[in-house]
Amino acid sequence: MTIKEDLFTGRITSIDVFRGITIFAMIFVNELSGVQHIPLWMKHALSHEDKMTFVDLVFPAFLFIVGMSIPFAINTRLKKQDNPIAIWKHTLKRTIALLVMGLYMVNTSYGYDASKMIIPIALWGFLAYSLPIPIWNNYPSNFSKTLKWSLQYTSILILILMYFVYIQDSGARGMTVKWWGILGLIGWAYLITFLAYWAGNGNKTLMIAFLGFFLAITILNAAGWSEKTGFTWLGTVAGHFAHASIVISGVIISLFFFEKQSHPKIHRNIIIFILLVFALGYLLRPYYEVSKIRATPSWCLYSVGFCVLIYYFIYWLIEIKKVVRWSNFIIPAASNPLLIYILPGIIIYFNLTFNIKIIPDYFSYGLPGICWSLLFSLIMLFIVKLFNKAHIQLKL
Repeated sequence: MTIKEDLFTGRITSIDVFRGITIFAMIFVNELSGVQHIPLWMKHALSHEDKMTFVDLVFPAFLFIVGMSIPFAINTRLKKQDNPIAIWKHTLKRTIALLVMGLYMVNTSYGYDASKMIIPIALWGFLAYSLPIPIWNNYPSNFSKTLKWSLQYTSILILILMYFVYIQDSGARGMTVKWWGILGLIGWAYLITFLAYWAGNGNKTLMIAFLGFFLAITILNAAGWSEKTGFTWLGTVAGHFAHASIVISGVIISLFFFEKQSHPKIHRNIIIFILLVFALGYLLRPYYEVSKIRATPSWCLYSVGFCVLIYYFIYWLIEIKKVVRWSNFIIPAASNPLLIYILPGIIIYFNLTFNIKIIPDYFSYGLPGICWSLLFSLIMLFIVKLFNKAHIQLKL
């Protein structure tokens, strides 16, 4: 892997803002999922439906922003003269951390026999969401190393013990991979895209070729090839490659926008890219439908197209027009995305553990519920800003 000398090196506010908006939207739709009697366009489309709502765009937006960050992250490490082994070690640690967190969070949700566990499932869930903080906190340089290691290794030990106290609804001990959870899916897609970026040396043309390859796997699976002899592996990996197609699209867009030290007003290549992904999604839809849950090819392509359009607007507003002040309230979420993602889970399981109910049932329905979800998301932004000041920032 070689250093990209012409990759933009300054702080890119538009990427931070897009990340912050994505995190804010993720908190909003997660809180909104518990609200009843709301419009269908504010809910996830069901698995059998051929449609997507704005809610189905939030997860791919997160995948997309992960991809946009990859070229800068790798280039920074190369410029710091990190050797390949150090970079790969860091990547694998990050992937494992996401997989572990995703696995614990999924098993918190269902599949357990609470009556046979020695601790309440609510407390188990509270620990599952809370322990990543001391393990992966970005401790300040003046923080006691002894205390840091004590916090990290004690938390790891507790997580290990939690595995053995977990009793499945089948009676078996220990957790299972029901699915990897949102964080785990991000971890797999990140790893696949990192491998492609490394193998292709960050070349735009090769990244587009990898995008085509990822989409081909997704299409073959949607076409039922996983049921054919010799292709059963497609059913296992296709979903991860579908998500990786969105991540690597973020990589491609970053390279289109920032592989030169300038901010051109019109990106013809970006416009062509948008038109192509929408056109391909439209052509494939009659055959494979649009579904987030099934990770269909058209859902991937439409998601990429909308993500690029949204980012292009943010880029134009911030990098070209220099309208930046409005974004100050969203930046804290961008600087600490993992923490703000797990905070609602910590709050939920804390309340369940101690049987605390703060919000009246009135806010679980209709317009009041929508307003509460929006207010809750704003509160999370404020809380994470306080955490940032207290030097509590998760960094994988």
